[in-house]
Amino acid sequence: MSKKAEQITPFKIKDYSVSGEAFQLIENKTYGFLETTPKPAIDKLPDYYKTEDYISHTDAKRNLFEKVYHKIRQISLKKKLKLINSLKQEEQNVLDFGCGTGDFLKIAQRNNWTVSGIEPNEEARKIANIKTNNSVFNSDYLNSFTKHSFDVITLWHVLEHIPNLEEQITQLKSLLKTKGALVIAVPNYKSYDANYYKQFWAAYDVPRHLWHFNQESISKLFSSFNMKIVNTKPMVFDSYYVSLLSEKYKTGTMNIFRAFWIGLKSNLKAKTTGEYSSLIYVIKNT
Repeated sequence: MSKKAEQITPFKIKDYSVSGEAFQLIENKTYGFLETTPKPAIDKLPDYYKTEDYISHTDAKRNLFEKVYHKIRQISLKKKLKLINSLKQEEQNVLDFGCGTGDFLKIAQRNNWTVSGIEPNEEARKIANIKTNNSVFNSDYLNSFTKHSFDVITLWHVLEHIPNLEEQITQLKSLLKTKGALVIAVPNYKSYDANYYKQFWAAYDVPRHLWHFNQESISKLFSSFNMKIVNTKPMVFDSYYVSLLSEKYKTGTMNIFRAFWIGLKSNLKAKTTGEYSSLIYVIKNT
């Protein structure tokens, strides 16, 4: 995919979480998203997730930051449930691809959804299965699902992690019912906070984030699979969370007041531009 790409950023982006290595962003000329380069070999990717601070793989509440994160996540989970409930369904079968510790599946299951999850991280999968009556499986199990069996497939901040992007979209589409909905949340590198923090923007999160999307690139990407965006929704809490981490990367401290101001400013500007720090896309077959 990268053969139609060119470098567009004058700076390198550092992996602040695990390796300390530097990466560059390349623009894919076909779709318009940015690619992390060099990409780690697929068998080396799990090494970049080996940190106790990778919050989506743990339920830890060791400090104020993690406690606040989990409180906000509870609010976000209710909004996610409301979103999938608003979609017209034949039944209520949902697949959460990259489900982490299973909190979204847990709340969906409690609200009469038949749930399935895919999670490659073993420790996160164990936690998720306790919450969902063993409804979460390793990545290989994706091939075991019946074609066109899900009303909704969700990827909450997962698409940017997938190495084999086009192959994976093809497979997920094959599992979706004809009138089903693909619900995808990803960071938006056209947001104000991304522009403000530049190479320190935490949502670049290289090399775990292999792809970096904006609204136009998501539209182009899924148009190539005969799918279209039917709704776009903001994730307003993300600008604050990302700004906190970005402040830490930039200055060495989370700098709560400045981070809150940048997060707020990003959301206020997005009311006009639509360029929120993260966006949820509801995507259906054309």
